[in-house]
Amino acid sequence: MAIKRFGVSLDSNLLEELDRIVSRDHHPNRSRAIGSMIKKQIIEEKWNSDEIVAGAIVIVYDHNKKELHEHVNGLQHEYHCLILAGQHIHIDEHNCLEVISIRGKAYKLKKLVDKMNAIKSIKHVELVMTGTD
Repeated sequence: MAIKRFGVSLDSNLLEELDRIVSRDHHPNRSRAIGSMIKKQIIEEKWNSDEIVAGAIVIVYDHNKKELHEHVNGLQHEYHCLILAGQHIHIDEHNCLEVISIRGKAYKLKKLVDKMNAIKSIKHVELVMTGTD
């Protein structure tokens, strides 16, 4: 891919914020930071326009609640066409972490996440959005 150079004019306060982001996120330079922000915006637009996207669902729950584990597994079977892979990790004697890799139409993935969020006793559900490009 060819690199194109262009000039950017920014208010001094905005430039200070950009430099803070470059430092905080360990970008090698301003150009990489701006490119990262643009990619993030493109991914958000794809999710909002209901394109084919990918991501991960991160869930934390108490594994001692057997019906809860069965409910999570049941949803994964119901939405098997969207699920690429899953990983089950035992955090401690009570808590499990599941990371479910997903790909499909954005609205279907969001619906799955909403159903996961609705399960009583799940401690945390997080959707990590990315694109397919």
